[in-house]
Amino acid sequence: MTTEHLAGRNYEVLVVGNGVLGLSLGLSLARRGTKVAVLGRGDRPWAASTAAGAMLGTFGEVTTTLLKSEQGRTKLDIGVQATKLWDQWLAGLAEDTGKTDSLLTADGTVMLLNSVGVPGIDSANYAAIRETLDRYKEPYEDIDPADVTWLDPNPTTRPLMGMFIPGEHAVDAGRLLERLEDAFTRAGGELVAGFGEELIHSGDRITGVKLASGDTVSAGQVVLAAGAASQSLLDTVPSVAAAMPRLCAGVGVSVLARVNPDEPGPTSVLRTPNRAFACGLHLVPRGRGEVYLGATNAIEPEPADVPSIRDTTFLLGCALRQLRRDLDESGIVKVQVGNRPVAFDGFPLIGETTLDGLWMMTGTYRDGLHLSPLLAEEMTRRLLGEKPGHDLGIFNPVRPPVQAQSRADIVDTAVVHLLATGYEDEWKLPNAWPKVIEAQLRADYSKFADQVDDEFTPPAEILAKARMNPVFLKQIREYYATTRAAV
Repeated sequence: MTTEHLAGRNYEVLVVGNGVLGLSLGLSLARRGTKVAVLGRGDRPWAASTAAGAMLGTFGEVTTTLLKSEQGRTKLDIGVQATKLWDQWLAGLAEDTGKTDSLLTADGTVMLLNSVGVPGIDSANYAAIRETLDRYKEPYEDIDPADVTWLDPNPTTRPLMGMFIPGEHAVDAGRLLERLEDAFTRAGGELVAGFGEELIHSGDRITGVKLASGDTVSAGQVVLAAGAASQSLLDTVPSVAAAMPRLCAGVGVSVLARVNPDEPGPTSVLRTPNRAFACGLHLVPRGRGEVYLGATNAIEPEPADVPSIRDTTFLLGCALRQLRRDLDESGIVKVQVGNRPVAFDGFPLIGETTLDGLWMMTGTYRDGLHLSPLLAEEMTRRLLGEKPGHDLGIFNPVRPPVQAQSRADIVDTAVVHLLATGYEDEWKLPNAWPKVIEAQLRADYSKFADQVDDEFTPPAEILAKARMNPVFLKQIREYYATTRAAV
C-alpha cells in the first residue's frame, strides 16, 4: 500500500529511495519479518532505474581501467556473483506475486567491435572482455557480425568482430519495478510517498527523515538508496557527509523506439564495449515491437530531470550509423533520462556511516540494477546483525578517496577518451591536427590535475567535467579539503 498517512509511524528500517536497489532491499527485509518502509516519489524524477536498459551483464561492462585496481576487480567479482542470483531472484518475485510472465526481454548479449571507436579504448576493452570471460570460464563464442541479420549499419561503421555471451540477459526495468513493489507490499512492507528533505538525528544516532511535506518518518535504522539524490540528504548533516566521497550524477539518455512490426526484431542485446567516458552503444529488445537504445553518460554535479537535445540527437545518430540505417523510419515511444549515482572516487558506497544507524547503499554507477539481488541480501544481513556473505569492506562509505590509478594514468585516460568523443562525433580535421590536439590536451590536463589537488586526482570522467565546470571543480576541492580535515 502507498499512503501519505504512514508518515509519522515508526519503523525498524526506513529505506530512502524507491528504485530497484531500494525496493530490493525493502523486499529482502520484509521477507525476514522486519517492519520496513520504502520512501520515494511515485514519479521517480531523478532515478536511474526508470531509464535503465537493465542489462544483467558483468562481462560486457569490463574495461581495462576496471581491471587495474583492487577495487575494480572486487566490483567485477561481486558482479559475477550477482549474475548467478538472478534466476532465483526472478523466480522468487513470481512466487511472491503470483505473476509468472517472464521479465526477461533478451536472450544473451552480442558484443560488437566496430570501426567507430579508438584502439586504446574499444579494441582494448573488447580484448579485456574476452580475457575476463576466459578467466572466469564463462561461455562465449566468436561470431561473424554479418550473421546478425537484424543489423544493417552504415558500411563505414560496420562491426569488424563479434562475440555472443549467452549468460548476459536483460529485463524490462519498468515491469521489474512494478513487480518489486507488488512483492514488497505483499510481504508486509509499506511504501511511503514523498521526498526526503532532512536527516533527523539525536546526538550520534539517526532517528528518521523529515519529508518535504513537513511530516517525519521515524526509524531505528535508515538506508540511503536514493542514487545520486542521496547527496542532498547527506548534506543536511555536514559532519557525516564530510567522511565520505561526494555523489554526483552520470546522466544518461535513452530512447524507446517502435520498429517495423512486420520484420523479426533482435532477440539479444546488441552492444559495443564501453567507450569515450560512457557505456557502449546498446540496443535491448523490449518486446511488443519495441527496442531500447542507450549510449550516453554525462557527469553532472546535480541530477537531471529532463533529457537534453544534445544527448538525444547524439544517441539517435549513433544508432542509425552503427546499428540500422532505417531506424529513422521507426517511431519514438519515449525519451528518458536517468541519473547513475557516481561517487567522486568512482566506487560504490556500501555500509554504515559515522552516524549510528545511518547506512549507504548507492554509488553503484552503471551496475546498481544488476547488483540488486546481491546487495539487497548483503545489506539485509548487516542491518539484522548477521554475518555477511561477501566482504564489501573495500566499499565502506567512510573512507579517504580511492586512487585507482596514478595521476599520469588518469590524465592519459582523460585525453584518450576526449579524443575518442571527437571520432565518435565524426569530426573532420586535417590529418596532423589530432596529434597536435592530443599534445595540447595532455599538457593542459597534466597542469590542471596538479591544480585540482596536491595529493588526489579524481577519475578521468570527473576530471574532464571539472575542467569545464568551475562549480564542479569547487565541489571536488572542498571534498578533498574536508577529507583531510576529517582525518
